[in-house]
Amino acid sequence: MFAKLTITSILAASCFLFSMSAQAGSESGFYVGASVGQSTIKAKGQTPAGDDFDFSEDDTGYKVFGGYNFGIIPLLDLAVEGSYVDLGNPNGTLADGTKAEYELAVWDAFGLVALTFGPFSVFGKAGVAAWDSDINVGGSGESESGSDPAYGVGAKFQIRSFAIRAEFEYFDIGKLNDVYLASVGLSYTF
Repeated sequence: MFAKLTITSILAASCFLFSMSAQAGSESGFYVGASVGQSTIKAKGQTPAGDDFDFSEDDTGYKVFGGYNFGIIPLLDLAVEGSYVDLGNPNGTLADGTKAEYELAVWDAFGLVALTFGPFSVFGKAGVAAWDSDINVGGSGESESGSDPAYGVGAKFQIRSFAIRAEFEYFDIGKLNDVYLASVGLSYTF
């Protein structure tokens, strides 16, 4: 009797979890959202006096994003996403006392792949980032722009149309060594 009850319980739980996954994998639609978090910019360069420097500072960054989710099969979602990212204004004093400041803004486009387990999913993304930066080291300013690869990983918990999302993004930008954004945000699927 106990064995039949155990097997029946396991089968019922499996059917319930599979049906949740099937529903999550079949949802398609447009979504929008916003996130806030910590940006980090690391760079190496030269001061106006010609001295080498290492710069590594954090600031508050934010982004607004939108995309379209293609719920193709259970457990697997594909999406396209674009966003505007403001990485803030990290600034600090270098070892020789010189002031350094970076401003960086990014427009990006990604392809996303997500594994969905009921309301929870994990995702990876890869794409391209078009960026503009203003750099000021010791009173000497310079503006640059370009486009480079960008990557990210994250997790999402969704209830109906609303989702809480945490992610880590890496932007492979020009002369800067490392540019990161770790953020948490909300999204809404139409």
